[in-house]
Amino acid sequence: MSKTGNRSSSAAEDYLERIQELIDTKGYARVVDIAGSLGISQASVTNMVKRLDAEGFVRHEKYRGLILTQEGESIARAIARRHRILTDFLKIMGVPESEVEHDVEGMEHHLSAASLTAIEVLFKELSENGTFLIKVRDAVGQIAAT
Repeated sequence: MSKTGNRSSSAAEDYLERIQELIDTKGYARVVDIAGSLGISQASVTNMVKRLDAEGFVRHEKYRGLILTQEGESIARAIARRHRILTDFLKIMGVPESEVEHDVEGMEHHLSAASLTAIEVLFKELSENGTFLIKVRDAVGQIAAT
């Protein structure tokens, strides 16, 4: 992904992830669908789609809408995987549901592969070690209660 600025790159990753989700659920992704699901204007989506097309991540196919290139799909699936790992991790740790999505959105674009792997391995271990997990959840619960 182009590094034209972290926020810009994060936004592009969010678009790719959303396009992939729409394709997976509806079979297609159109500008109007993306705008509706992200709660933004079609003009904003059109501008980003043009950028993603210029960078080789999406293509517009007549009657099919947007499709991801192989590179675009690879990035979208990696972001979705990162999102899932972080969401599962925070939930198992006892982070309140109302905070999980906000926290994941803040974290998912800024983790290295090594950090993500560490979280994934820790999640697996916590899933299998109930005693330690209870301690973690108790500590999180005390913070959430304040």
